[in-house]
Amino acid sequence: MTAPLHEPTAEAAPSAAEEAAVASAGVKAVQGRSLGRIAWERLKRDKLALAGGVVVLVLIALALLAPVITNLLGQDPDVYHENLIDPLFGTPKGALGGISGDHLLGVEPVNGRDIFARVLYGARVSLLVGFLSAMVAVVLGTVLGIVAGFFGGVVDSVISRVMDGLLAFPQLLFTIALVSVMPNDMLGLTGSNVRVFVMILVIGFFGWPYIGRVVRGQTLSMREREYVEAARSLGAGRYYILFKELLPNLVAPIIVYTTMMIPTNILTEAALSFLGVGVKPPTSSWGQMLSSAIDYYDSDPMYMVVPGVAIFITVLAFNLFGDGVRDALDPKASR
Repeated sequence: MTAPLHEPTAEAAPSAAEEAAVASAGVKAVQGRSLGRIAWERLKRDKLALAGGVVVLVLIALALLAPVITNLLGQDPDVYHENLIDPLFGTPKGALGGISGDHLLGVEPVNGRDIFARVLYGARVSLLVGFLSAMVAVVLGTVLGIVAGFFGGVVDSVISRVMDGLLAFPQLLFTIALVSVMPNDMLGLTGSNVRVFVMILVIGFFGWPYIGRVVRGQTLSMREREYVEAARSLGAGRYYILFKELLPNLVAPIIVYTTMMIPTNILTEAALSFLGVGVKPPTSSWGQMLSSAIDYYDSDPMYMVVPGVAIFITVLAFNLFGDGVRDALDPKASR
């Protein structure tokens, strides 16, 4: 009786001992990673970006919890403490602008309002305008940019010329003129709420061309990709290609430019409030505090330093975090 022609040898199938040895050696199976996880692992290695992100989260938490924090400290941003003010010079009593255990950052000249409480409430205005105006710009810029890049032709020419015109338009002068003629009551809003609403709309409207041009450029390059052609060949409509094929691939640049737009919008709000066309007193604003501090920069420099440092830290934190997000989502453009 003859032996089988293809009898398995010892080398063909590893023994149980060999499999156990491989497992004990700590060999890990290859696991797939999503793009989001890859970006997060890159971001974790950027310590400056993480620090900026932590500062941003702390600022947001302080702004949201401003009423709770001021109540715990027993301070109100609109309560006057005239007993803490020198009646002769109108400046706070004590060193460093009246800093004490009750008033952590001192008090304002003349009226004695608590600066720490005013800074917390000012953060609410700055972050609200910064975030919401960025959202307005992102929505307009994404929709119009992707439409211009995908359809091309006359549609692209018209939208591109509108973007060029808005980029050349004097935004600050237009905002000053518009806010100055706004009524005190509009759409159920009154006082400073009207101005905040107008600033959000105007800053967002003039900001969308920046992200619109980026989205348009990305769409022009992606509309000729293989997966778009495959979707067309399968009978996919224009709107399916726009919102199911192109838009998901635009999320990364949109997120990056959103994080870079927010600090710019915060600075714009501070500039408008500094010029007197932002929120009205007694509503607190960092730009408004800087404007009031001009008359006391020599006698009470802390009154100018505190809101200035608040603006500096906020903008720096957003920029560091935005740079880190950009490098994580687009490693080819990293420094």
